[in-house]
Amino acid sequence: MNVPRDILADLRTHLEVEIQAGRRRAPIDPAVAQDFLLGVAPAAPAPAPTRPAAPPAPPAPAPAASASTPSALAAAAPDLAAVAAAVAGCGACALAATRTKAVPGEGNGTGPDVMFVGEAPGADEDLQGRPFVGRAGQLLDKMIAAMGYARADVFIANILKCRPPGNRTPTPDEMSVCIPFLKRQIALVRPKAIVALGATAWRGLSGDPGASISRVRGIWQSFEGIPVMPTFHPAYLLRCPSAKRTAWEDLKLVLARLGRGT
Repeated sequence: MNVPRDILADLRTHLEVEIQAGRRRAPIDPAVAQDFLLGVAPAAPAPAPTRPAAPPAPPAPAPAASASTPSALAAAAPDLAAVAAAVAGCGACALAATRTKAVPGEGNGTGPDVMFVGEAPGADEDLQGRPFVGRAGQLLDKMIAAMGYARADVFIANILKCRPPGNRTPTPDEMSVCIPFLKRQIALVRPKAIVALGATAWRGLSGDPGASISRVRGIWQSFEGIPVMPTFHPAYLLRCPSAKRTAWEDLKLVLARLGRGT
């Protein structure tokens, strides 16, 4: 058997080191020696027994909706007073930082014939914390009286519960954040009919950001099974008095639906 010289040199060096260390003999495994001399790589040791793989960890549950979101607060509100308290403590959008008072809504909360829904509080409402108390509110009171009701007989609320700065039109994002409060109020109030005052009110209820009040007013719509009559906002009627007759025709349709028509 021819052994490569470099292997023999390495072996001689190893032996010399062992002799200098005072060792005269050492046990040698014949198989290891043969593999070494022949330049064959020693066989890989048998793998150590492996532990059974641990079962995969269950996926982490999806994070629950924050208990402070309008949706969660509204869903947890057992009555209208709880909704009003949740509205007062809400800081989900930037309007909370600029409001004076939140305006949750008011009126008959036990199955009234009519619920009026506007778009957002104005300056007077922001100061008093009550809906429709300015000039537009005074006109709304007259509309309610013309229908044969007192203000206390109906429920009045808005899509937004806080005043947008400068009385600007609410943005779709603001309406999306705030609408759970109104939806919960509608579910608790259970009105026989809803009057949507103006385009923004109907856009908030319908979820259609492009809805035109001139196209839908006077035509029965629906919100979660409740009939809805869109009509002009009292603020528009103040600017355009000639439209009052048209709005009155819409309100007469509501009275007829309720069995109070003449």
